[in-house]
Amino acid sequence: MNSCIYNGIVTHHRFKPVQHSLKYNTFSLFVDLDELEKLHKDIKIFSFNKFNLFSFYNKDHGPRDGSSLKEWVLENLKKFNINENISNIKLLCYPRIFGYVFNPLSIFYCYDSEKLRAIFYEVKNTYNEQHTYIFKVVDHEKIEQKCKKKFYVSPFMNMNTYYNFRLLNPNEKLSVFIKQTDDQGAILTATQVGDKKEFSFKQLLINFFKYPLMTIKIITSIHFEAFLLWKKGAIYRKRNEKILNNLSYEEY
Repeated sequence: MNSCIYNGIVTHHRFKPVQHSLKYNTFSLFVDLDELEKLHKDIKIFSFNKFNLFSFYNKDHGPRDGSSLKEWVLENLKKFNINENISNIKLLCYPRIFGYVFNPLSIFYCYDSEKLRAIFYEVKNTYNEQHTYIFKVVDHEKIEQKCKKKFYVSPFMNMNTYYNFRLLNPNEKLSVFIKQTDDQGAILTATQVGDKKEFSFKQLLINFFKYPLMTIKIITSIHFEAFLLWKKGAIYRKRNEKILNNLSYEEY
C-alpha cells in the first residue's frame, strides 16, 4: 500500500501588516490515486465518492466535476509539456469527515517510478474558488520553487507578492514550508509537518478521536483568525474578480 496518513502540526506566522501566529494539530491523507477503490473496499469507515465517517471525493479536487483526477493531472502535464513518464500520482489533502472538508492547500506529487517529476499546488479560498500552480521538479531531493501569487486567498494580503515553496519528498516525515514575500521581505511563513502512519481502519478511528471534527475546526479557525487580524488593525482587501478553477505553469 502506497497510501498513508500524516499526523502533524500546521503553523502560520504573519510578520506584516500586523504580527500574528497560529498553530494547530491536523492529520492529512496521502493517497495514491490508483488505490482509492481498494481503500474504499478494505476500510469500512472510509469511502471513495460516497458518504462515510471519512471519505474522499474526486469532485473536491482538480476540475471538480467528479471526473478522474489522474487523467486530469496527466492531461495538464501534457498540456504544459512536462514529458516525463509519470506512472504514479499521490495527493496530500484533508479527508471529508461526516461529509465536510475544506482544503486550503492540496498537493499532487507526480512520480516517474520513485523519482518526483512534477508538483501541483492546488490552493482554495473560502469563496469556493481554486487556483493550481504547476511545477516541473528538477531536483527531486531538494525541492525549492517560486512563483508570483496569482490567486486571492487572504483578505489581509496584497496580490503583488510571491510564494516560495520548500518541501521534502514525503516518506517517514512530511515537511512543507511556504514563505510569502514582497519586495521588502517576508510577509508570512506557513508550515505543515507530520509523521507517517498506516492508512488503516484502526488509525482512522484513532484520528477521529484525536482530532475531533477536524475539518469543521479548520474552516472555523480560518474565520476566527481573520477576526483577530481585523481587530489588530489589518486592512481588508476585496477581490477584484470571481473565478472557479484556474491553472498556471510556473517556470521556477
